[in-house]
This record gives sequence, structure tokens and C-alpha cells, in this order.
Amino acid sequence: QVQLVESGGGLVQAGGSLRLSCVVSGGTFSRYRIAWFRQAPGKEREFVAVINRSGGYTDYADSVKGRFTISRDSAKNTGYLQMNSLRPEDTALYYCAVSLTVLAGRRGSEYDYWGQGTQVTVSS
Repeated sequence: QVQLVESGGGLVQAGGSLRLSCVVSGGTFSRYRIAWFRQAPGKEREFVAVINRSGGYTDYADSVKGRFTISRDSAKNTGYLQMNSLRPEDTALYYCAVSLTVLAGRRGSEYDYWGQGTQVTVSS
């Protein structure tokens, strides 16, 4: 059974940084695309970033482009989301998800497994 465990969330002031981690177990890490989504209170879940299986392709939501960086480490079966220049509007529950679909993109329905989420709160 595939399990995803996120960590690294917390409370940070605007302009600060956090690095989220997503450890994937129970499956073949190299077969998965990894993505991050987020959901703020009262809002729908939204796409943040995705990285392909080799790490050679990434895509970002416009709202985080230039501030966030997605990466992966196959030796550790872990995906990362480095978040810099954080803003109060980045406050949300952040989820990682993995997909066996080669071209999985921005839609949550394309992802097969999800973590429980890690809370990020940015104060102004």
C-alpha cells in the first residue's frame, strides 16, 4: 500500500521560507509524478506544482512561479517543495500527491495517492 507523509509546515512571517517534504513508501518511487496542492479555508483545492519522474520537467501555478521550487530525491523516496518569499495568501493546508500517469498535470483527479497534508501559516 502506497503511503505519503508530508512534513515541514509551520508558522512563518511574510517573506520567510519553508521546505515541505513528502516521503513516499510502499511503491516504486521512480514511477510516480509528484505534485503539491493546497487548500485554504473556505476555498477549493488548487494546484501548486508538479515534477515528472526524471525531475527534468516542472510546472507551477502562476501564483507561486519564481518563489516555489519543486524537486525530488530518488535515493530518499522524497519529494520537496521549497517555498520562499512567502505571503499571507500562501496560508493553506498543503498536500502532496503522486500519479502513475506519465502526463499527469494540474488536475487532482489525475493523482492516485495523497498525503494527509501539512499546515502552512504565513503571518503578515
